[in-house]
Amino acid sequence: MTTATKQPPATTALADIQAFLPCATPDRWLENALDHQSLMLIDHANCEKKAASTALNLIYRYTDNFELLNKMSRLAREEMRHFEQVIAIMKRRNIAYLHISASRYAAGMRDLARNDDPGRLVDVLVIGAFIEARSCERFARLAPYLDDELEQFYTSLLKSEGRHYQDYLGLAKKAAGDAGIDDRVALFAERERELIEQPDTEFRFHSGPV
Repeated sequence: MTTATKQPPATTALADIQAFLPCATPDRWLENALDHQSLMLIDHANCEKKAASTALNLIYRYTDNFELLNKMSRLAREEMRHFEQVIAIMKRRNIAYLHISASRYAAGMRDLARNDDPGRLVDVLVIGAFIEARSCERFARLAPYLDDELEQFYTSLLKSEGRHYQDYLGLAKKAAGDAGIDDRVALFAERERELIEQPDTEFRFHSGPV
């Protein structure tokens, strides 16, 4: 398979996300994903649950931030809807929802987060932006190589995941105020590049190449 011959769906939002991310997903990761599609779907389902959980945790912790409450409530609903769609696809394909370990990606990003607010909130939101942006970029990379059902599904996710990235980034900018987020984005971008480009020990949706 030549993974460089097919192009992902072209959208303005996707172009913005590709510019935000520090690197493109390696071709080797794409080959890993296509060789392990059942595992990819299982971990995708886990990622949707985790994304909803992150949004709910923010809702519980920052009850005085009404813009955050509204955007995270919507995000949590959408992520759980995506979870339902993934497990429906798994059921149709007779893929058992097995327990698998988490990838190093999210934990590796969180290692750099500050412990006290408002820095903690800013960092959690910036990390959320990277996770959503990387998910969107990988949906776009995968879609052209998948069967019709998965291609349509992953293409359909691009709009919502792109909005989630924008929501997280906008909330981070407001939480940071005059301090801005450029230095934090640069810090997490460098860590994200390492996690995405360096070889990994096991394939996951947000892993590096195996």
